[in-house]
Amino acid sequence: MTEENDNKNILRDKDIREPLFEYLEETCGKVRILEEKVIGRVRADVVMVTPGLIYGIEIKSDADTYARLEKQVKYYNWYYDRNIIVVGSKHALHVKEHVPDWWGIISAERDEKGRLDFYEIRKADVNPRVKDHRKITILWRSELAHLQELNKLPKYRNKSKDYVRKLLLERVDADKLWVQATEELFERDYSKYRKDED
Repeated sequence: MTEENDNKNILRDKDIREPLFEYLEETCGKVRILEEKVIGRVRADVVMVTPGLIYGIEIKSDADTYARLEKQVKYYNWYYDRNIIVVGSKHALHVKEHVPDWWGIISAERDEKGRLDFYEIRKADVNPRVKDHRKITILWRSELAHLQELNKLPKYRNKSKDYVRKLLLERVDADKLWVQATEELFERDYSKYRKDED
């Protein structure tokens, strides 16, 4: 096989994304995909919202290395209920050595017609390290305000987002709050985004 053919077979991030989103929509039911979300000192490639749960998804294409993965894993574990790593076939055999046991693993490979197939190597399990005070930072100020309203909490318009996040976490049952929060994310309208939302 020539080097040119090898390069054609290398899966890159851009090759994986759109087919991955279709695969997730087919296999996970109701989902909302958010891309490139800053979490701490890293960027999550994909955030997938399902009713009541938020998934972090890291893509490691054939062109990627594991150099940054240890740091990425630490932050993903703080922010998401479940985590998945999606890898090109180059990484499929050894990726288990680089992520915790509760991380899901999906392998992406081209079929004989050049289309992308996805194989679930391991299902994502409950992340024991998620921190609610970090996870709730995904919500915009307007979304937090709507959660205050839904739960009949004072508005506290002059208080910081951190204050409101803490209030919600302390006063609302966690299961109820995260179902409501994921509904907010399903309804998120980027045309109404304001600079103070993040």
